[in-house]
Amino acid sequence: MDFHDLHKSILKGTAHGKTIWQPRINCWYDDRVYRGEAFPAGYEGMDRKALYEALGVSDRLYQFNACFKPSYDETIRVTHRRVDDLTDELVITTPEGTVNEVTRGNRSNPGRMPVKWFVETEEDLKTWIYIEEHTTWRFDQATYDELFRDLGHLGLPAAFLCRVNIQQLIVTLAGVENTYYLLADSPDTVEAYFKALSKSQEGYLAAALTSPLEWLNYGDNIHCKILPPTLLQKYVIPEYEKRRDILKQRDIFLYSHFDGDFRDYLPLLQHCALDGFEALTPTPQGDVTVDEMVNALGKDLYLVDGVAALLFSDLYPVSMLKQQVQEVMERMEGRLILGISDELPSDGLLERVLIVRDMVADFNAKRG
Repeated sequence: MDFHDLHKSILKGTAHGKTIWQPRINCWYDDRVYRGEAFPAGYEGMDRKALYEALGVSDRLYQFNACFKPSYDETIRVTHRRVDDLTDELVITTPEGTVNEVTRGNRSNPGRMPVKWFVETEEDLKTWIYIEEHTTWRFDQATYDELFRDLGHLGLPAAFLCRVNIQQLIVTLAGVENTYYLLADSPDTVEAYFKALSKSQEGYLAAALTSPLEWLNYGDNIHCKILPPTLLQKYVIPEYEKRRDILKQRDIFLYSHFDGDFRDYLPLLQHCALDGFEALTPTPQGDVTVDEMVNALGKDLYLVDGVAALLFSDLYPVSMLKQQVQEVMERMEGRLILGISDELPSDGLLERVLIVRDMVADFNAKRG
């Protein structure tokens, strides 16, 4: 079992219409490990790699994110404090000020959420400008080589780059409410931060250009009910255009993570300076049909994933899963990395992962 070459040929357009089944199972896997639950019969005791091998499916290899190494200069100090068994605090101290984030976990899964964001005031954001101005990036080839030896047969190594401007605020640093208050109350500081972040990310992109990676994701988690199309056009697309101009010095496939609701973005998908989109979510989970999604992608853009995650639980009949998989494969033939939009849910069924695996095998067999 070696998915590397098939994956690469699909992105290069030389796979004769074949696709690859690449479900992400992190949520399903990590939740069970965290809760100490037994795996289904036949999969007991398997680590993640062994589980993918046993299922006979490809992995979205974001483990290669570990190859990108950020460094702060000597003026920045980072400290961590365990508040209690579920709560942690991270403190970053700079000559321009101190910022801290407090995150809290739960008893059912390994997920963590901020209960106090790094950036909640204009002064916090000014401190983060300093941090961006004093951050450098490098690509660690030794880490890449070690990961490739272990995982390279499961697919094409991938990485998701730092989120761009407003998405970095919304998802990583400030949260939705704080971000929109900052935009309204401190627009000049927000713009200064976006400029500093973009400059800092040039170092990240330079590191990517030194790497062997052949496809790169912008893990922006863009959702139209949080980020309206006007702000996508004002902030995100120009940064994607800048990244494209830099990264296309090499033949790198560029895609971004849009999930949840995206109907309002449909007219803009072909103007995002991307080769494809990850996790676009059709009904019954998202807000568009497969037909609407495919039409918006046009004749050139790729779809990465495309099957609603809910269809992998027993909330829906398996016939709905089969129908959606078949429709996506046929409509996106030659431009599809088939996966779950965006992960196998905690109550998902491995039997359904195997059903799709066999459908893909039949689909590919008809294409030589």
